[in-house]
Formats: sequence, structure tokens, C-alpha cells
Amino acid sequence: MGKDYATDMHTAEHVLNGVMVATFGCGRCFSAHINPKKSKCDYHFDGVFSDAEARLVEERVNAILQSGQPVVETFLSREEAAVRFDLTRLPADAGETVRVISVGEHDACPCIGPHVANTLEVGTLRIISHDLNDGVLRLRFRLDAAS
Repeated sequence: MGKDYATDMHTAEHVLNGVMVATFGCGRCFSAHINPKKSKCDYHFDGVFSDAEARLVEERVNAILQSGQPVVETFLSREEAAVRFDLTRLPADAGETVRVISVGEHDACPCIGPHVANTLEVGTLRIISHDLNDGVLRLRFRLDAAS
């Protein structure tokens, strides 16, 4: 990860995942592309996803971002992490210690990437488009800068 890695966007992606799981029970995104200007997440999704649902997700994500949640890293043994999280995306040679990133009480997952220290640093998430094809929901989003 280069020096221009979008820590704010990466943290927003974690919050978005937490909201999607809590709201729709769809599981975390199975694919994500995080870039400084705009990003996307793909979810396995059954049913319909409307503009109203996109606005609901946006509102819930932004409520969390604007509430000043701490972004905290902890380390768990691989055994303990396997009880709490799906480790299938973790490389087999990742070692016996797993880094977990938590955003307040709203999201926690194993992660190797850099993050902001508090959600107030992220800004406002805007879902710029969404489409659902063959059970895959793609959300494209950007951030308006934090003030």
C-alpha cells in the first residue's frame, strides 16, 4: 500500500460493510476496490435494492461516521479469531496472530490495511450508483471531505 492509500475510504468501507450486514444480513462484501476518489463494493444479495434502500444505507453509514467512533486495532490469536470471524480470505501463512479493526460497536473484522483513528476524519459517504445483476449488488461510492 502506497503513501497515498485512502485510509478514510478504507474506514468508510468497513462502516458500509457493517451497515449492509446489520440492515440486510447479506454478509460483508466479497470484492472491494478502494481508491481515493471513488470506490466499489460487491455483495451477494437476494431480492431488490432500490434507490430508497441506497439512501437508507447512506444515512446509516453517515450517522455512524458523524458520531465520532474510535477506530481501534486489536490482536487475537488465530484460534480466537477463527471463532469470531470468517478467516477464509486470510492467507494460510498469515501467522498465528490476527489483526482486527473495530469501528466502535458497528463493525469488526480482520484487516491488514491502514485506517483513520476516528470516524470524524472520514467525511460523508455518497452512494453514486448501485446495480444488481445475477445476485451481485454493486455499490459505488465517494466521500465528501471531512470539515
